[in-house]
Amino acid sequence: MLESDFHSFRQRMEIRIGLISISDRASSGVYEDKGIPALKTWLDNALATRWTGISRLIPDERDLIERTLVELIDIQGCALVLTTGGTGPAPRDVTPDATLAVADRVLDGFGEQMRQISLKYVPTAILSRQVGVIRKNALILNLPGQPKAIKETLDGIFPAIPYCIDLIGGPYIETKLEAISAFRPKK
Repeated sequence: MLESDFHSFRQRMEIRIGLISISDRASSGVYEDKGIPALKTWLDNALATRWTGISRLIPDERDLIERTLVELIDIQGCALVLTTGGTGPAPRDVTPDATLAVADRVLDGFGEQMRQISLKYVPTAILSRQVGVIRKNALILNLPGQPKAIKETLDGIFPAIPYCIDLIGGPYIETKLEAISAFRPKK
């Protein structure tokens, strides 16, 4: 297959995106989850590429988070997995620990940038342990749990995500330019 044919094929692919909200109380029905709806709304507004979301609402249980991440990437074929919740310093906040346990490589810049974005709004952002990692040819990002913070964070980091997914062999992602502009180096 010629490189131009391969690029054209990748542009027509649909991306599968895992959406995981991690919360003891929301998963047990104490209150309504707002993380997954916020992720879906942001992605609907930003992506020009067809996408399918595979959602999971789970409690803060490290083994379950690890199994869910592995399932979404290894079995469901997600090229991007976004988590919300469980990134603070409290004993039950184990999302980053589970994410790092299933990672092949860590992308420190994502965690650094997510904290920088949040610091513009709240001084407690320094308590966040958010990480970005690669597992196989998928990107996993730990986002904050509140809808406003999810939007702020995605607005700040998403320009780098399509190119990252290109580099690790995932599907080609196009954004709606009126919402967000993906950065790709000029060839």
